Amino acid sequence: HNAIEATSFGVTTEAYVKDKANLEVVDIVIVIIYIVATFAVGIWASFGGFRGTLESYFLAGKNIFWLPVGASIFASNIGSGHFIGLAGAGATGGIAIGSFEWIAPYNILMLGWMFLPIYLACGVFTMPEYLHRRFGGIRLRLTLSVISLALYVLTKIAVDLYAGALFIQQAFNINLYLAIVSLLVITAIYTILGGLKAVIYTDTMQTAIMLIGGILLMIMSFIEVGGYENLKTLYMQAIPQTTLDILASGNTTSCGIPREDAFHLFRDPINSDLPWPGMIFGIYFLGSWYWCTDQVIVQRAIAAKSLNHAKAGCLMAAVLKILPMYMIVMTGMISRVLFPNEVACAEPSECLRVCGNEQGCSNIAYPKLVLEILPSGIYETYIICLVPGAGKANSYILGLRGIMIAAMLSALMSSLTSIFNSTSTVFTIDVWKRIRKAATEKEMLIVGKLTVCVLVVVSILWIPVLLSSAGGQLYIYLQSIQSALGPPIFVLYLFGIAWPRVNEQGAFWGLISGFTVGVIRLVLDFTFGVPGCNQDETRPWIVSRVNYLHVSPIVFLISSVVTLVVSYCTKPLSRDQ
Repeated sequence: HNAIEATSFGVTTEAYVKDKANLEVVDIVIVIIYIVATFAVGIWASFGGFRGTLESYFLAGKNIFWLPVGASIFASNIGSGHFIGLAGAGATGGIAIGSFEWIAPYNILMLGWMFLPIYLACGVFTMPEYLHRRFGGIRLRLTLSVISLALYVLTKIAVDLYAGALFIQQAFNINLYLAIVSLLVITAIYTILGGLKAVIYTDTMQTAIMLIGGILLMIMSFIEVGGYENLKTLYMQAIPQTTLDILASGNTTSCGIPREDAFHLFRDPINSDLPWPGMIFGIYFLGSWYWCTDQVIVQRAIAAKSLNHAKAGCLMAAVLKILPMYMIVMTGMISRVLFPNEVACAEPSECLRVCGNEQGCSNIAYPKLVLEILPSGIYETYIICLVPGAGKANSYILGLRGIMIAAMLSALMSSLTSIFNSTSTVFTIDVWKRIRKAATEKEMLIVGKLTVCVLVVVSILWIPVLLSSAGGQLYIYLQSIQSALGPPIFVLYLFGIAWPRVNEQGAFWGLISGFTVGVIRLVLDFTFGVPGCNQDETRPWIVSRVNYLHVSPIVFLISSVVTLVVSYCTKPLSRDQ
């Protein structure tokens, strides 16, 4: 047994923890109970609403009150990719990555007060459908539908599958691809329940589980490291042994050494990993695309029973987005402090041994905490009162590790099912309905479910790319793609709502121009990979010196200029449009 002791306010708590390497029966039972409860809630939510119409299936009959709306918006965003990628980015670079979470509340409130009133007034099912109503024509709607489906594969489905599989692999010590297949079986069965109503209500339950598990691990992690002030000191000393050996031999290296600005939100505007102009403007533009125009998020708000309920749901989600900085980013940093040789490894051969990825092992930061800090089985604790003759009080907590594994599965299942539902909505309404204009509602519902199967296969084929991208940092990979491809889409909706003179020709060519620039940047990123530590910089200047966060405002500006110039050089739309 390992003893953990913590003293605070005159009370000593001693916890005796069993073997950290294995799950106990209690933990496995808790995970099974969670999966059964999820299915039960999904089945219950499916009853009482007729699912034979598109509105009842894709928009839950537009009868959801504010709390499930807010919980579903939050759960759809906080997937396993967040727990794995955001914690890993925090372990590698410090607190600045949390700015993505703290800027998000402003974007969410902009959705509720600026964009939602327009969407609800138009009565649309999908975001491409709004563009069709606003600009007319069909090419803009079809183009954006194809782009959206591609983005779901590149930035959502594959990332969550990989992150969830990585966690299951760490927890149960099984093959990565076997873990992915296991996840797909669970999510496929879960998706068969069908309908946005079932997804939203299971999201509500999963949000509660995620918050309980995440906050519990955060508290125990800070206790383990001795509080925030100790974290600031110990993080800067969290250097892997391989790096220390190099330094001890008289050689110099920066590999595995924490950044000097790890506890700064605003960093050097040119040479840092997260320059402050990019943090302010870049995150704002890509966040506006994601929170205000992405089908996965907006579909939950549209399903609210009224505009007021939609706004209240947005407000709830905005408040919850404050938590990940502490619950995920800082816990990832604590993981580096506690396990520097694994989480902060910098030698490719050592990283390959530790986690199977030569690019780095920061992605195991959160799973490592779950499996090492949280006790498995029955957690026995007793409080020794520092009063003579008071004795001690015994208490038992069951399956803390099982609860956290259930929370991670909640993150995975909530995000995947939300994406699957929204993906099938876009393809069915905006693509298939254009191909087969005489398609019945029954046919369209079947097509929507089959679409999920195709996307899952494509996502699995994309996973090997994830293993070798972004220096092993999953969250950076995700944000670099969104920074390049998201802002041109936001331009369409922003100008569509705010500038009546913008027409279909301007919107279309603005999207194409901005998207082309973004794709070129991504091709360069994937062609010229990030050099390893102490390796020479061989990438072109446009890649090495222009941070991915600076790409976002650049692409936004190019797309905006083209949109306005083409619009004013062509015939305006009618006032009705």
